[in-house]
Amino acid sequence: MSEEGISQDGRSELEKFRAGGTWYDGMDPEIDALRAPARRACWAHNTMDPEARGAMAPELRALLGDAGSAFLEAPFHCVYGFNLSLGENVYMNSGCVVLDCAPVRIGDRTMLGPQVKLLCPEHHHDPKLRGEGQEIAWPITLGADVWIGAGAIVMGGVTIGDGAIVAAGAVVTRDVAPGAKVAGVPARQM
Repeated sequence: MSEEGISQDGRSELEKFRAGGTWYDGMDPEIDALRAPARRACWAHNTMDPEARGAMAPELRALLGDAGSAFLEAPFHCVYGFNLSLGENVYMNSGCVVLDCAPVRIGDRTMLGPQVKLLCPEHHHDPKLRGEGQEIAWPITLGADVWIGAGAIVMGGVTIGDGAIVAAGAVVTRDVAPGAKVAGVPARQM
């Protein structure tokens, strides 16, 4: 890394982050600044009176942009917001966390139970590079009519097909076929 924040391949950390599929410094000041609007929007959503908030706090809806008729219970957390796309009639129960360091697409009528986590980033396996903030992120795609049970975790790089069911507490590390039912750690077809 040069003094100007440009990597050996000539790209800034922000450029690598935006390109996806490459290691970048997640603590880079330009990347860190992108998280501030999501912090404010999530705080507004999580602290607003439920009657006034409705399906989603206005600040969070403005941040997400493409949120359809989604309903997000509080508390809710996302890292950036601009990487999260919600289809029509998506329902996310309380305590859902979306680490959207890469694009996360959730299809129409998909339901996420309480405490579901969608986790795009992976920290470097080398402790020195991990300590320097190196991470990489992989997209997550949930098709239409998917049901993710309470406490399930979906890792980056996973696609879950239309109509699939993920059992409560499952850890999904591989793609799930349309209409399949998976459970366990790691999740396997039932």
